[in-house]
Amino acid sequence: MHMGLKDKRQIDKNKTFFQSLGHALEGIKRLVLEERNFRFDLIIAAIVLCLGIVLQIKINEWLWLFAAFFSVIGSEVLNSIIENVVDLIVGHHFDLMAKRAKDIAAGGVLLSATFAAIIGALIFIPRLIMLFK
Repeated sequence: MHMGLKDKRQIDKNKTFFQSLGHALEGIKRLVLEERNFRFDLIIAAIVLCLGIVLQIKINEWLWLFAAFFSVIGSEVLNSIIENVVDLIVGHHFDLMAKRAKDIAAGGVLLSATFAAIIGALIFIPRLIMLFK
């Protein structure tokens, strides 16, 4: 493996699965530590999981919930990537195209969150109505 002259940072492609896994876990750690909205999404997902267990939802409803959950998480990850790359390119300067890219990425998160809210409403509202009748 080639190493940079000044430091020991990896510059070549990962050689093993475990090396790749380590980088992926480091990325998830960065998301949890640095991205407020990612943490919020995880909290909402935990609440929804608990509600699903309490209300004993069916397997196909679990599938929809997990599809919705990973849609939001995935779009949040892509949004974070876009924000970081844009910031790397433009630095601390305002750029209209950078703003546009960030706004579109945030819009993608909003769309997937709307999808998740609709799925959650379709699954939980009828159950909660029956529970409180």
